[in-house]
Amino acid sequence: MLSVLTFLPLLVCCVLLVLPRGLPDRRCVQVWIATAAAELALVAYLWAAFDPGGGIQAEERVRWIPGAGVGYHVGVDGLSLPLVALTCLVFLAAAVYSLRETRRVRAYVCLFLFLQTVSVGLFVALDLILFFVFFDLSIVGMFFVIAGWGHGERARAAALTFFLYTFVGSLALLLGFIGLFLAASPHTFDIVDLTRENPLAGRGTYAGLVLLAIGVGLAVKTPTVPFHTWLPPAHSEAPAAGSAVLAGILLKMGAYGFVRIAMPLLPGSWRHYALVVVVVGAVSVVYGALVALAQTDLKRMVAYTSVNHMGYIVLAVGAAGTLAGSDAQARSLAVTGAVVQMVSHGLITGALFLLTGVLYARGRTYAIDAYAGVAAHAPRFAALTFAAAFASLGIPGFSGFIAEFQIFTGSLGQQTVATAVALTGILLTAALFLRALRSMLLGAPRLPEAASAGGFGDLARHEAWSAGPLMAVALAIGVAPRWLLDVVEPAGRAVVGLVAR
Repeated sequence: MLSVLTFLPLLVCCVLLVLPRGLPDRRCVQVWIATAAAELALVAYLWAAFDPGGGIQAEERVRWIPGAGVGYHVGVDGLSLPLVALTCLVFLAAAVYSLRETRRVRAYVCLFLFLQTVSVGLFVALDLILFFVFFDLSIVGMFFVIAGWGHGERARAAALTFFLYTFVGSLALLLGFIGLFLAASPHTFDIVDLTRENPLAGRGTYAGLVLLAIGVGLAVKTPTVPFHTWLPPAHSEAPAAGSAVLAGILLKMGAYGFVRIAMPLLPGSWRHYALVVVVVGAVSVVYGALVALAQTDLKRMVAYTSVNHMGYIVLAVGAAGTLAGSDAQARSLAVTGAVVQMVSHGLITGALFLLTGVLYARGRTYAIDAYAGVAAHAPRFAALTFAAAFASLGIPGFSGFIAEFQIFTGSLGQQTVATAVALTGILLTAALFLRALRSMLLGAPRLPEAASAGGFGDLARHEAWSAGPLMAVALAIGVAPRWLLDVVEPAGRAVVGLVAR
């Protein structure tokens, strides 16, 4: 089941590559949409059959490179299943949004199908080398998306920066994985076996160095301050669908690595350095919001809010490693909030990037001061943008409120000062979104020259059906979160139990 879910997009990609050159561009995108819809249906079936208290399920385990302790081992639990579902939903939204794409469409579709396979594969991987393979391949796929379909020469420079930063981070990650392998007896890269064995218990400096390597590799991809500088140019120059996938899915690979690998496999070192993780998270929250507030480019502003929102996740997982002055329930709440924040950020920021793509398609610029009174020309676009912005700042009724409430409640008791500092990020996020929305959507109408010539049309059907469902799911989580929390909470408690060993 999981192998089909993982490799179906790659199989469709291979089929598209060998079909005759005369295949219409729109048909290629329709094949992508059908594949993404089939993937989402498979995830829905998997979710319906999932037992929240049953641990890792739907496991598949095959010997791959036995001499090196590497196996093809996949499975899902409450940490990974929501992210697999998020992946399939965001890729479906990106596919629908791309119905009007005209540039080298077959190659474009094949790259996104490839990215969907490596994204799903990473979230179901239960072997460190399998995780690393998918982690590295995601860098390659997104590099070509940014360089090939971005905005001109600057896109190639941004793609190169993205590749170099994240590739160096992946090398640090590999060093950490090898450190775990060498400490295990017998040597293995299997995550389940390493979790059970806890090979670095009592290893002091060696364990700390392994955590440093893994932490740096994951922090670059998350990204956290000071490893975030690749993110704004990559987002600014990427096509809208690429930005939605980058923010909605690829950033979660680093955050997911913290709860899947760093915390359960290195519990002693995680507890010892938890305060460092908390400080990095709090700084990322405030710094990301402050720099976003200073932006005059809408897409760069949304990109910097990702640094802010991912900082909340890092704060929560750091607080979950602080045992003194806390209880297991609070730490479990922090981990649950971190996973829900991954899902929430993927939905809301994915929608925001698709909406910035709509804006660029009309006006050919992301400059905030180039627009005013857009709501008069495009009320549906304005309404959906207002909803996404308010959801991003954590207003009740959307998934962001559920996630941030759990993070702050779970973190406040053991990391009071850092959590209080991070709370200011909400005020800054509110300020930056309200300023941008007032400037662009309200007031006397003013449009860029490119938009004035043809008018500023409202959302087309494919645009509404891409961003709209993402916001609908964010609303469903915000109003009735139980269906998601029932899956995540048992896994969160299991992670907290492993960290406390």
